[in-house]
Amino acid sequence: MPNFRLPLLAGLCTCLVLCGSAFAQVGITGIPGDTAPITVVYPAATPATVLRLGPFEIDAALDAPARRGNGRLVMISHGSRDWVMTNFLLASTLAGAGFVVAIPEHRGDNWHETGDAGPESWKRRPREISRAIDAVSRDARFGPLVNTDKVGVYGMSAGGLTGLLLAGADWNLATVFRHCAAHATDDASLCLSGRPSAAEADAQLMRAYLGPLPPGAEDLEAGMRARDPRVAATVAAVPVGAILTPASLAAIRIPVGIVEAQADRMLNPVYHSAQVLKSCGACVRIDSIPGASHLDLLAPWPEPIAKATAGVRGGERNAAVDDARRVEAYVRVAEFFRRHLFDSR
Repeated sequence: MPNFRLPLLAGLCTCLVLCGSAFAQVGITGIPGDTAPITVVYPAATPATVLRLGPFEIDAALDAPARRGNGRLVMISHGSRDWVMTNFLLASTLAGAGFVVAIPEHRGDNWHETGDAGPESWKRRPREISRAIDAVSRDARFGPLVNTDKVGVYGMSAGGLTGLLLAGADWNLATVFRHCAAHATDDASLCLSGRPSAAEADAQLMRAYLGPLPPGAEDLEAGMRARDPRVAATVAAVPVGAILTPASLAAIRIPVGIVEAQADRMLNPVYHSAQVLKSCGACVRIDSIPGASHLDLLAPWPEPIAKATAGVRGGERNAAVDDARRVEAYVRVAEFFRRHLFDSR
């Protein structure tokens, strides 16, 4: 099997043109987190080498000394059942623009641990990002290099939901129930984890799957008001958005960028990103990728991961969405954070 590479060069060259600064050497390391190491990607003082991490090969300098960048931290919240390395191309593009980037692994909802995917993870994820910000600020290497008074958060899919919750959005079980009872057929990847066929995914099955709506569900803010005041800008790519309450979206006051995949069959934009944009006055669309599926926001996978995801409802990928188009989206993300994480003076 040919080696799979997540190259650094394309993202950095593009960022050099569009972001105004570039740090052509990128390092990668881990720092301790509450339950798992936090992956950190950062401007480095050492040339990159080819590293093999699991099935991935990346161009980075392992454990290299950090070089001072632009002084800002961007957190990445990975998607449900995802692995941090699928976000390396994005992280390296951000590091190439001078950001320190930290990617915690979400407990119970990652590539090797999936039992808490859904509401349990939705409740936990924002706190995991907040604690990871704390961990970076305490770290002897990276704490002195970043100012965490203005932090950016990027999230994709369930990670996009995480970013929106940290920006001030919220959800309750009644919103989830009503959406899925009405749209289980069209949104089965969210409502039923893609398991039943479309013909089976009706309101009655939805109620059986969710169970009875608990007393007080209308008022239960399951997101537990997860707003972190250090988060000054968020980018939500193909986010889980249908479960968010319109009032909480309308109350968001920090800048939020939305990235859409126009051919997303896993989280239909009509129910998710479009609903966020409709209710959230602070949200703007920063990219909408023609022909892109939900997973095209991630770099291509090595063959073992591609085989494991084959047949996942809505998980098809469009070969026409290549790394150049992905990096174009990532550069727009970097530019969004550059505009909003620095004082205007």
